This record gives sequence, C-alpha cells and structure tokens, in this order.
Amino acid sequence: MTDIAVIGAGTMGHALALVFALGGHQVRLTDADPATLARAPALMRGAVDTLAEAGEVDAEAAGRLAQSVRLCATLAETVRGAAIVIEAIVERPDIKRTLYAELDTLMAPDAILASNTSNLDIFPLVPATRQRRTAIAHWYTPPYLCDLVDVVPGPETDPAVIETLRATVAAMGKVPVVFRRFVQGYVANRLQAAIGLEVQHLLDEGLVTPRDIDLSVLHGIALRMPILAVLAKADFTGLELLRDLMANRSYTPPEPRAHSETLDTLIAAGRTGVMAGRGYFDWGGRAPADLFRERDRKLLALKRALRDIGPMEGT
Repeated sequence: MTDIAVIGAGTMGHALALVFALGGHQVRLTDADPATLARAPALMRGAVDTLAEAGEVDAEAAGRLAQSVRLCATLAETVRGAAIVIEAIVERPDIKRTLYAELDTLMAPDAILASNTSNLDIFPLVPATRQRRTAIAHWYTPPYLCDLVDVVPGPETDPAVIETLRATVAAMGKVPVVFRRFVQGYVANRLQAAIGLEVQHLLDEGLVTPRDIDLSVLHGIALRMPILAVLAKADFTGLELLRDLMANRSYTPPEPRAHSETLDTLIAAGRTGVMAGRGYFDWGGRAPADLFRERDRKLLALKRALRDIGPMEGT
C-alpha cells in the first residue's frame, strides 16, 4: 500500500483517485475549486456502483472507497507524506509551472511527481531539484475502465522512478507502456490526433455529418480494431496491398490546423459536450451522470466480451 496524492479532482483526477483506492492505496485528493472537489465523492460512488453491477468489483468496494480516499482543502495537507503525487490539473503550462514550484517545497525529497498530461512536455516546467523524481504517467478516460497508461521519463529522470511507476500501475491490472523519452501525444493520442484532423476537415468542408463519421467508425474501423489493432490488421490484409495503396494514393491528408470552424461554432453556441447536454449531438436533456453510467456499462460489457475473445497477437 502506498500513500498517493492526487492534485485536481476533475474528469481525470477523481477517477484516478478511484483507481488507486480500488488498487489498495490510501489516497488524498484536492482541487483548487471547492465545488469540483465536493462533486468528486458522488462521481466516484457512481462509478463504483457501475463496476459492482458488472461484477468488476465486490460489494464491499464502496466501503473501501470511503475509507481510502480523503478530501483535502489544502495542497500541503494533500501531499504531506505521499510517496507518489499525481498531477491532473488543466493543460496550461503557466499553471503547471506554478504548481510544480509549490509542490517542490511541499513534497518529500524522495517522493515521485507523476503528471497525467496528455500532450505537454512538462519537464522544462519542473524545478531542477525535482527533475530526477519526476515522470509522466498518462491515463485514458475513464481510467477505471481503460487500462493503458503511458509511462514517460524526462531527460534526468531516475530509472528507478520509472520502474516504480510501471510496477505500481501493473500491480493494479493496468497496461503500462514505457517510453524511452517524451513523445508528444504518445501513441494512442497521436493516432487520435490524426483521426481528429480528418474529422474536422470533413466537417468543415461540409462533406459529411457527425453521424456519418461515427457510423463509419463504429461499423468500419471499430469492429476490427479491438481484435487486430493496426499492424496485425495490416498483416491480415497483406503488406503488398498496403504498399500499393500508399504508392497509388492521390489523396492528400489535411494539414494540421489551429482551429475548426465547426468546433468553434458549437462552442460559441454553448454546445460543449455531454456536461452541457449538447455537443456534436443533442443528448436529450439527460443528466450527465446517467450518460456516464450508460457509457461505462456499455464499455464494461465490451471489455468482458473482449476478455473472453482475446486479441490476435503476433510476436
């Protein structure tokens, strides 16, 4: 059992607190916004209830959660004595830099600072005195269902820190992928970013609708992806065909862009996603908590089926 501190109780932070609590650790959770912190227990309980319904955790899990996660009003109280401090705040370099400087004065010298950043190279933002004990441990939403964790060292990170994070993650049944160095977007996010460029291009050009895109993914890509992923699928297709497709392609992928007119229009209209009730789609006035529970139930059913089926794995 390890004392874990989680900084940030939003979408990822409260879920990470849940993961570590279910993994047998003691967790202290804080957030700069008291309202966000106050919402965290109900969100965690809802997730545990969904996991219990699916048989992923036992009936006593809710009780263990209540005993294992403590909400803290201050940063100092949160990190005091913690062996691992998880940073899960907004993706703003200026705010992260300020937090890291404060944490450096509050954390134990041998404590590990692990950022959940999805895209930022955080290492230039970390004080020199903390570099050897800092790494990235990036999780995917929702982390209590998605098992992938990117573990990334900085230029000066002690290899023992990476091994500690890898072993901690693996002991909770997760799947750590250890990188040699920071790669912006890791693997999964880079692939998602490429898909995102195509999606925004298709929408901005008015070529298809959001429903067309999701139907194409659900009934085209998604069926094969859990079993074959990407490169195994290429092996089954045949690499000669892949080579010919690359040589014959006349289509040019869209250039990276700083914004999307479609996206900007939706946000300006207050259509920011499930929490607002509408985004690309209208979610029918349903409470966000109900939508998250439905998503989680479906993901759990899929996860159980995939566990039974198993992937096609080469060596």
